[in-house]
Amino acid sequence: MTKFLWRALIFVYVAQLLSDLIVPVIVRLCCYCLQLVLGHGARRLHVSAAYRAKAQVSMSRFEPTSFINYEKLHSNVNIVRKRLNRPLTLSEKIVYGHLDDPHNQEIDRGRTYLRLRPDRVAMQDATAQMAMLQFISSGLPKVAVPSTIHCDHLIEAQIGGVKDLARAKEVNQEVYNFLSSAGAKYGVGFWKPGSGIIHQIILENYAYPGVMLIGTDSHTPNGGGLGSICIGVGGADAVDVMAGIPWELKCPKVIGVKLTGTLSGWTSPKDVILKVAGILTVKGGTGAIVEYHGPGVDSISCTGMATICNMGAEIGATTSVFPYNHRMRTYLEKTGRGEIAALSDEYSDLLVPDEGCEYDQIIELNLDELKPHINGPFTPDLAHPVSKVGAEAEKNGWPLEVKVGLIGSCTNSSYEDMGRAVSVAKQALDKGLKCKAQFTVTPGSEQIRATIERDGYSKILGDVGGVVLANACGPCIGQWDRRDIKKGDKNTIVTSFNRNFTARNDANPATHAFVTSPEIVTALAIAGTLNFNPETDYLTAPNGEKFKLQPPSADELPKRDFDPGQDTYQHPPADGTSLRVDVSPQSNRLQLLEPFDKWSGNDLEDLLVLIKVKGKCTTDHISAAGPWLKFRGHLDNISNNMLIGAVNSENDAINKIKNHLTGEYGGVPDVARHYKANGVSWVAVGDDNYGEGSSREHAALEPRHLGGRAIIVKSFARIHETNLKKQGLLPLTFANPSDYDKILPDDKISIRGLKTFAPGKPLTAVVKHSDGSEDTLELNHTFNETQIEWFKAGSALNRMKELQH
Repeated sequence: MTKFLWRALIFVYVAQLLSDLIVPVIVRLCCYCLQLVLGHGARRLHVSAAYRAKAQVSMSRFEPTSFINYEKLHSNVNIVRKRLNRPLTLSEKIVYGHLDDPHNQEIDRGRTYLRLRPDRVAMQDATAQMAMLQFISSGLPKVAVPSTIHCDHLIEAQIGGVKDLARAKEVNQEVYNFLSSAGAKYGVGFWKPGSGIIHQIILENYAYPGVMLIGTDSHTPNGGGLGSICIGVGGADAVDVMAGIPWELKCPKVIGVKLTGTLSGWTSPKDVILKVAGILTVKGGTGAIVEYHGPGVDSISCTGMATICNMGAEIGATTSVFPYNHRMRTYLEKTGRGEIAALSDEYSDLLVPDEGCEYDQIIELNLDELKPHINGPFTPDLAHPVSKVGAEAEKNGWPLEVKVGLIGSCTNSSYEDMGRAVSVAKQALDKGLKCKAQFTVTPGSEQIRATIERDGYSKILGDVGGVVLANACGPCIGQWDRRDIKKGDKNTIVTSFNRNFTARNDANPATHAFVTSPEIVTALAIAGTLNFNPETDYLTAPNGEKFKLQPPSADELPKRDFDPGQDTYQHPPADGTSLRVDVSPQSNRLQLLEPFDKWSGNDLEDLLVLIKVKGKCTTDHISAAGPWLKFRGHLDNISNNMLIGAVNSENDAINKIKNHLTGEYGGVPDVARHYKANGVSWVAVGDDNYGEGSSREHAALEPRHLGGRAIIVKSFARIHETNLKKQGLLPLTFANPSDYDKILPDDKISIRGLKTFAPGKPLTAVVKHSDGSEDTLELNHTFNETQIEWFKAGSALNRMKELQH
């Protein structure tokens, strides 16, 4: 028997060597044969030893340096579970499994700050510019964790994929060269323009069950569909992780969503999150991880789970996650990561919640009863069943005619998504119908584009009237040169995107944007109206025949392997120290950063109120995207869009505020620049959930650059609050939300208590009114001791430099 076991071990070792050359499926087959011969216990002993002997497991054909360390994760989880003496949710296992000090870290959901060690960093090109500029300023020679840059935000949709991509490469050459050279010098992988949307690339290559990844985009949680904890952050947070510094996160609460029943018919994974958004609203998930569980999970594909997690950003959630199951295993194997699937199987107990674990809130959804949904307009939490949206539109005066249907984006651009849209389109084509509305298709990655082209999907979508755009974000983030309407024209579009804030997609505040699944978008684009329910309503063929669309069906994954398409990845050299990264002082796209000034040591006295914002104020309002994306690497130029979309409470106007030094009205950035030039500091006042939406740290950098000292609001969105702290600003909240009403546009505000600034200790605002009266208000904050040091140093980056000396 001993000789047989030695032979078995040699067999496993050889199989592992062959795994570098032969598809992982063969390796899994070999392991399965061993399990049959030796029994499960022997497989666990010998096969896992062989895998762990190969400590660095390839994450994809592009990334040989990433590795899985389930043993460390398992050890940390056991330490924490023993300390807490209770079952853990899946979210807690992965988050606590990445603690810098699991033995001593204070853990209290919703209260304490955790110091974490994420496995990797991903950055999209619009936010990577500022992140890399900050990393350069840090003086460090190379990133400490595997990191990648993804070129997806700077490609404007205009004509079609090929021409739009070529134009983007020409227009953005300076920025792409900077990101490519900075990546090479500092050890960061570079996905070239045309490679695809960051979140799809992560799902295809870098996400895996149990990993912790941070990304400089709010929809990074997409990776939760593969059992990962993927969290959207600002660039300064990414710099911390790339610098090898423990990353801080307020210990998240956990919202459990229990799924029962089975998805079927026209109901899709997108409808799960559309329904949850309607329940929790845009701020209901703030400070929490949304953890899906229950028997209904198995009826959702891996990419469908990613869709649900992706749009969890719209409820303010820290991230969302699903437990490991066979759908994830299949996806890992199909994307060339069979080794990881085998390890995930071995450690499966680590990748699901403990029995008896407790959630801070429970939502139950019966998928058998869930109906297709469509959310909007102007906010992603205004949920309607598709069957009722037509009547709602008529009642509210929303345009019924659908002008454009847009499918794709990071939320819904998988092979299955495209297949279900094709299933609907083909039925219409078979009856001689094409789309009444304009119709666009955005593939999520080069791999998806190449595969749907090979399998005939692109042709069908084109035949029904679709235009295939570049593998990029495009219209979803406002990169859309829309010409079928004029600005101010009231119209309706339907998309499979995740956000529908005012003017987000096309810069037209009169566009009524609705978000739904790709198959519903396709059906509505064919019908040309919101007042169409594909479950019950009929279409009319050119020959007069009435017919009803049948529920869509499609393969979850291609029957053949994915076609990878063009190789668009640039791996950094082993040693980039001799390389140069040049930024021209004359550039209007890129600008090296100057350190922000340190805190003076005194209270902030007589701050002018730059603007008192009325109502919803997202990061789109604070720092618009679209045409402004080209300035994301130039702080002074991008600051010309600061708060130009916010509504001024004084006059209900946009980008029109009073300059209290001159008495004249001007644009928000112009007035702020005038105050700064005259040595006058200011404060901005806002409403609820201030800064919801994108992770863009420009919404924090710009106020700091233009002389802002504090932002005082009723409540903050998580990422924006952290971004403000990172840049040395004071994000403060009214202890009494009604105190918002006491602030007048011509007030002067003094913030006191900074000399004894401490965690949990409120600050005081003395509000001086123009009539000579005063109000004293209590202001809360969430600063911990480390974050107070950021404030004192002037920024987190300044503090990092202090600690280096």
